Amino acid sequence: MTAPASTPLTPYATLLGFTRYVDRTGPTKATFVGGLRKQRASRSGFNPHGQFVKALKADIAFHTGGTHLAGVADIVKPRWRPLYQALVPGATTWLRSLGEPTAVDLAQTRDALAMLGDLPVKINPHFGVRHADGRAEAVRLHFDETPPSEESVLATLHLMARHMDAVLPHAEPVLVDVRRGLAHRMPTDAKPDQIERWLSGEAAAFRAIWSTAA
Repeated sequence: MTAPASTPLTPYATLLGFTRYVDRTGPTKATFVGGLRKQRASRSGFNPHGQFVKALKADIAFHTGGTHLAGVADIVKPRWRPLYQALVPGATTWLRSLGEPTAVDLAQTRDALAMLGDLPVKINPHFGVRHADGRAEAVRLHFDETPPSEESVLATLHLMARHMDAVLPHAEPVLVDVRRGLAHRMPTDAKPDQIERWLSGEAAAFRAIWSTAA
């Protein structure tokens, strides 16, 4: 009796994976997509930032101005402490930039599935923020040591904005560079149609590379 053929993995990307992909050039794109495919096949992957995000959300929800962030490095495993210690100062700077803690509330966001051509991309902000004046922001966090490139900022904000009705209605997408405490918003001169065409081309190439890596 012959073994059943394995089901081919359909091309798929998270928002983080896709924006990291568009940031690459030349052969590194293929290497990166191949790595994503292997990770998906093995169902591997670990998020080291979970406790950090939980602490930041707690400070917003309970209006505590950074006290949860200040203690989070002490409660994670020793191997993660240097990472958390590098993230806390910038995150605290961003948190304080929001204004008085009591003037900001945590808002619930929902994940959405974007289709770029035939490529599904999971849109998953980390949380939402609602200001006392009624403004809302859907926040995605950037944890890397290097700042986000212009391309990754545009791709992230465009895809979040594209599905904001599902993510957090009437909110503005924001990408927070955690280590530097900086919030990136869509440039006023951005051209959504051009960004859409660019990302559609990137998505088609992603799918082609994914299939070649099978």
